[in-house]
Amino acid sequence: MRKHHELVWPASSKTVTLPQLTRRLPILAYTLRRLVILIASLLIAAIVLFVLLRLLPGDPANALLGVGATEAQIAAARSQVGSDQPLYTQFVSFIGNLARFDLGTSFVSRASVAGEIGNRMSVTLPLTFLGFLLALALAIPLGIIAAVRSDRWYGGLISVVSQLGIAIPVFWVGILLVTLFAINLRLLPSGGFPLRGWTNFGEAAVAMILPVLTIALVMAASVLRYVRAATLDVLGSDYLRTARALGSSFPQALIRHGLRNGAVPVISILGIELASTFLGAVVIERVFSLPGLGSMLLLAIQQRDYPNVQGVLFVSTLLVLLIGFAADLLQRFIDPRLRDRGAGTP
Repeated sequence: MRKHHELVWPASSKTVTLPQLTRRLPILAYTLRRLVILIASLLIAAIVLFVLLRLLPGDPANALLGVGATEAQIAAARSQVGSDQPLYTQFVSFIGNLARFDLGTSFVSRASVAGEIGNRMSVTLPLTFLGFLLALALAIPLGIIAAVRSDRWYGGLISVVSQLGIAIPVFWVGILLVTLFAINLRLLPSGGFPLRGWTNFGEAAVAMILPVLTIALVMAASVLRYVRAATLDVLGSDYLRTARALGSSFPQALIRHGLRNGAVPVISILGIELASTFLGAVVIERVFSLPGLGSMLLLAIQQRDYPNVQGVLFVSTLLVLLIGFAADLLQRFIDPRLRDRGAGTP
């Protein structure tokens, strides 16, 4: 006699038991619910972006006009950028273009905004993710050591240094690294990026070292505090003591039971840190003269190039929302208590 009833999918010979199905449905339902929230959030962000840009003083057509433009030239420029149309017509056109991921054409360069953002992202994304990975490589082991050895002098020293790292502004860390490695030691360039981009891989990689290190040091100081706090909670948990009582060594119990449980609260923090680093890349790009997304946004604001401004802000918002979406799903994947929530599991 079968222990469970079985459901047979028509297109497959595999069987799925009812307990397996009930475990899978909450995960699928949660993913779909988060996807709906993601789309709704993106729509709200697009509406807010449209309204704020229209509240700015001046007309977008002014970016196409010189001093002393005639009435006919002003009317032609307004017709070209669409600012002569009613707001609801502009909004419908704006949302329709976003749905097709058509971000328009730059008023100044007449280049595709999406293409320009793609070129700039080849600098911003490697800068952000490489800095993030290096920060994790520094923060996770040091945070665990600071918690496990909190009664030793070096555990306390790690905590103090991380506190100082949080207090130091990121641009100051960049300036200090430039002064040390570029000016005094002359080991690395102080800034800039090769004109051919990543096709000149050697120069591009060298140009990224100091910016990535700047991001990593600042982010690692913040993440280390959360890793240390999560590890301290794990060290005082009942399940870790039970694992030790059943014969597991301290490293085995910590790796097998502690890391997964301690990772759950840290993941949400990592999502916030990654999003903040991406948005804050404008400061690093300014310090090191990198042609990334932040530099594009500052230039577009100075030139009142509205398509570039709204394109950069929309893509930035999209990436931040996707990071939060991925962090939520990862938490569900790691923590079985969250996976089984709603499946009837106590």
